Amino acid sequence: MAVKQTAGRDALGAFAPEFARLNDDVLFGEVWSREEKLSLRDRSLVTVAALMAQGLLDPSFQYHLATAKRNGITREEIAEVLTHAAFYAGWPKAWAAFRMAKDVWAEESPDDAMSQHRSRMLFPIGAPNDAFAQYFIGQSYLAPVSTSQVGIYNVTFEPGCRNNWHIHRAKSGGGQILICLAGRGYYQEEGQPVRELHPGDVVNIPADVKHWHGAAADSWFSHLAVEVPGEETANEWREPVTDEQYGKLK
Repeated sequence: MAVKQTAGRDALGAFAPEFARLNDDVLFGEVWSREEKLSLRDRSLVTVAALMAQGLLDPSFQYHLATAKRNGITREEIAEVLTHAAFYAGWPKAWAAFRMAKDVWAEESPDDAMSQHRSRMLFPIGAPNDAFAQYFIGQSYLAPVSTSQVGIYNVTFEPGCRNNWHIHRAKSGGGQILICLAGRGYYQEEGQPVRELHPGDVVNIPADVKHWHGAAADSWFSHLAVEVPGEETANEWREPVTDEQYGKLK
């Protein structure tokens, strides 16, 4: 699966467009995507060791630690990698790397993880979304933000939770807007690639488009769901996103 990256353009697109292009399209879009040569898991191990050796223990290092975790590196494996590298890169660098790795691989109880997720948002998580539970795999939560003029709801998904494929029907107007608040999630329209979602992302969903959205397997996820006014609007629920389909996103 090709690695998609926009950090270069987001941070330096206007100031250094060529550097941004090389970062996003060549380093990540080409080199990181050559899985036939080296797996994403192995590339993460190489990258973490190289950055630690240089002492580059900044937010980019934490990003690569989190990426390593997503690429299947276990807590035991990262501990062994950093221990081994310490003899070649230096003991103080290892201490600093372990402090960051310990946070990334922290074992949280569901309640602790939920509390941390809640602390990152302005809006409450709300109550269990029992009224629509039959249309979700996993536990979701719902908190009304506005129920007059335009309906706005904060929807929160526990890790791995996603809603069924569904369609927002409307004779005219209608559809939905998602405004991502916290965590990491996914959105997909039928026949289109999956889009990974992060805080600040906005998804415009036209009426009559079949789609689904939910949390990543290793992250809580919340978005505001804004109901776009329309004529004769209705929500049509379809089949679930299977474990096999969802498992390919991990």
